[in-house]
Amino acid sequence: MQPITHVIGAGLAGLSAALRLTEAGHRVVIYEAGPQAGGRCRSYFDEPLGCRIDNGNHLLMSGNDAAMAYLTLIGAADTLEGPADQRYPFVDLSTGERWSLAPNRGKLPWWVLVPGRRVPGSRALDYLAGLRFRKCGPDATVADLVGRNSRLYRRFWEPLAVAALNTEAKTAAAHLLWPVLEETFGRGGDFSRPLVARDGLSESFVDPALAWLAQRGATLRLSTRVRKVGFHGDRAVSLDLGGEFVGLDQGDNLVIAVPPAVATGLVPHLVAPTEFRPIVNAHYRLDETDAVPGIQILGVIGGTAEWIFRRGTLASVTISAANHVVDEEAETLAPRIWADVAAGLELRDRAMPAWRIVKEKRATFAETPEQVKRRPEARTFWRNLALAGDWTDTGLPATIEGAIRSGVTAATLLRSA
Repeated sequence: MQPITHVIGAGLAGLSAALRLTEAGHRVVIYEAGPQAGGRCRSYFDEPLGCRIDNGNHLLMSGNDAAMAYLTLIGAADTLEGPADQRYPFVDLSTGERWSLAPNRGKLPWWVLVPGRRVPGSRALDYLAGLRFRKCGPDATVADLVGRNSRLYRRFWEPLAVAALNTEAKTAAAHLLWPVLEETFGRGGDFSRPLVARDGLSESFVDPALAWLAQRGATLRLSTRVRKVGFHGDRAVSLDLGGEFVGLDQGDNLVIAVPPAVATGLVPHLVAPTEFRPIVNAHYRLDETDAVPGIQILGVIGGTAEWIFRRGTLASVTISAANHVVDEEAETLAPRIWADVAAGLELRDRAMPAWRIVKEKRATFAETPEQVKRRPEARTFWRNLALAGDWTDTGLPATIEGAIRSGVTAATLLRSA
């Protein structure tokens, strides 16, 4: 009988591994403890708002190669959309200033020489600080490398670091920001275009992947928690599903693609991150008169909101590294965020519409130097077991790109074992 690869976890890391293993001819069975796939990347219909929303806003960039390859494989490459060009509009609510960060096409970054394309008040030479991230040590923080007192820090480095690393810039591991810069802005505007899921995260990343897997014989078992993994020698040999036991025959493989707190309960002596950072998202249902075609993205400086995503009649807000607001009551937080939305979108005379606050208290691990050192490799002592997840040592921040790439790495290890 053909060997089976068992995948624990149907988030993007697990789905990514399952896709690549199925593509390589493996029989795949996926176990998901929850009632639906997608993990932290999914959509649902919100009754009070009367529309579908994402459980979290996720901004991708056209240079996210693993994510783009994932979407191409499942036939969903056309489900992302963004502004027509690679401009990132910003507003500083404390001063009222508006500007756009506008990288040029091609690798030579001449855009920093043009005042209208860079942060107001910054100089072209200021951007050379980005080269420090390339060779910085593992203990350096973003603030260590670029300082905390400049206008460019407040209007560029800090928002970039917080968005990419979901960790305060003063404590965020600087070396994780280099691959973000290198793979997007470092390759020019064609790779720096902001993108979001047109209809929803599930419609882009989850539903097409599940359909692709089902068509090729993969099995998905929802509401099925793996409670224990059995080991013997250098192999994982069994799964305890809570009264049901699944044996792993010779040649069978296992991918564990669950959050770190769950993984450490399944894998003996596993060292993994233990600290986490929250993300708070807010959604507002605008009037039809305020609807816009396509996607609008706005970075916010000097407010509670950090990024505003406007799609049709829905305005959604992301607040990363949200320790400072996550414990506030939603009824208190919603009007404060709405004030930023109304100012940013120039809707100052609008009363606050229907809203929803979504809090993810353990959205990502804390990407500090200390916690980054706790990221395990995908390869383990057990020759038929690989780890996947944005918290594993991908070399990238804990993002959609990192999660998908981790699944590819796990699948590659098991294909070659």
